Amino acid sequence: MATPLSADAFVAALRAEGVNVIERPGWRTHNRNHKGSWGPLNGVMIHHTVTEGTGNTVRICEDGYSGLPGPLCHGVIAKDGTVHLVGYGRANHAGAGDSDVLDAVVAERALPDANEADQDGNSRFYGFECENLGDGKDPWPAVQLDAIERVSAALCRAHKWGAASVIGHLEWQPGKVDPKGFTMSGLRQRISGRLSGSPSGGGSVYTVRGGDTLSGIGQQLGVNWLALARENNILSPYVIRPGQKLKVPK
Repeated sequence: MATPLSADAFVAALRAEGVNVIERPGWRTHNRNHKGSWGPLNGVMIHHTVTEGTGNTVRICEDGYSGLPGPLCHGVIAKDGTVHLVGYGRANHAGAGDSDVLDAVVAERALPDANEADQDGNSRFYGFECENLGDGKDPWPAVQLDAIERVSAALCRAHKWGAASVIGHLEWQPGKVDPKGFTMSGLRQRISGRLSGSPSGGGSVYTVRGGDTLSGIGQQLGVNWLALARENNILSPYVIRPGQKLKVPK
């Protein structure tokens, strides 16, 4: 369990993980806190929107619709990988879900099938809606999947959670199918790799952190550091900087 981050700490954590963030006006105080508790938090929940068009998607997630007022999440992850922050606090994204699933998230162990709706999830999870039609055909651009990985890792890092603290809506509430088009197990593997310092997305990119050296990164990733330098056109004296993205040679 964790106390929610302050809004400032939340956005700082996302940006520190390399997320491109757009702050919508008033997002820090746009919430449903008058309807129930916000926290303690146990994890991050990923959804798809069944919408198209970033502007339209952000508007719906910010304002909600008849019968379900906004915000419908904390951030909207657009097709281009940009994360639009639309609310902070209790949001109408998770709904009621399975308490056995929550217990598994807290313990960071394998999830049981969701077969009940006996636990309020809006108070327990950060929520991100991802712009996608959810029909299994609408593509998930690499930059969008990278952003989903980054926002999840950012909050896990901030709270000292493992990747098992990130779940999909379909793993929480019976009858839900989102997110559809990629697997949550695959996402958790990428998040785990990012948290451990390994490159994301199957081993193609590494983000430099403070104190890193090419030799140290090479040893960590199991690649020759000179090959790493050549791949990224880094010449003697082989200077790298925090936040720099390095292509990892195959």
